[in-house]
Amino acid sequence: MLSIFSYLSAEVDWCEGNFERSTIIAEYYNTSCFWETRDRTTLFSLFLLIPLKLPGVGGCLHGEPFLSFRTLLTQSALFLAGVFSMYFHMTLSYVGQLLDELSILWTLAVAYSFWYPKVYFPRCIKNRKHFLWLSGVITVVSTLMSFIKPAFNAYVLNCIAFHLLYLTWRELKKCKDKRVHRMAAVMVMWWGLAITSWIADKWLCSLWQTINFPYFHSFWHVLIAISLLYCCPLVIYFNITYEMPSFKPKLEYWPSNSWPVVVPYVALEQPHKQC
Repeated sequence: MLSIFSYLSAEVDWCEGNFERSTIIAEYYNTSCFWETRDRTTLFSLFLLIPLKLPGVGGCLHGEPFLSFRTLLTQSALFLAGVFSMYFHMTLSYVGQLLDELSILWTLAVAYSFWYPKVYFPRCIKNRKHFLWLSGVITVVSTLMSFIKPAFNAYVLNCIAFHLLYLTWRELKKCKDKRVHRMAAVMVMWWGLAITSWIADKWLCSLWQTINFPYFHSFWHVLIAISLLYCCPLVIYFNITYEMPSFKPKLEYWPSNSWPVVVPYVALEQPHKQC
């Protein structure tokens, strides 16, 4: 039983050499890049960019208990996914691999359950409560199947991104706002670079080891974090557009729309006093 907690007991081993720069951290760059970039960038995007934290917006949406709850739960799920993924890359243990894959699965389940637009619900689903039950059942079944072949989960989880891209494409067809199209394009660009790095590390490892540059999985952590920085406000924008259109959401960039390096967020055009 203790062997599943042992170092290097995982079914997956990324291209970076093990214990080359530390005696307690198996993959030094994959671990440090994840914590320093993905975790902090993701938390930054969630805690500072979600509508609950924006000036002039918090007062409006704090009156929505369910919105506050699902936002907090999403934050918590993403934070745990970061912690477990860091633990996995640090130990490369079988338990770490399971925690890594399952935490991402449950984070996606939370995101789908709470933020998936009602307009795309299956016809047999009448409200979000029923959709929550459907998502829960699918997630539990997927969790049980994960114990059969954990290494296969990474491919399945990455494929879910194509469904998100499909939904984004459908929304863009109905939206004429150039800012929304711009944010979606930037998000897809960073995601494309991220998935390219993930595939390159997985399938061209021998090449990178030959030239002594096996760090593309750490690049994946950085790039997917930047992609999430744009994805989170975009998802929240579409959600408010469907469920609270009277707030008139609008995508903005901090500190200025004209700056080359910006932080996206959701602003509400509706005055605070009318909330």
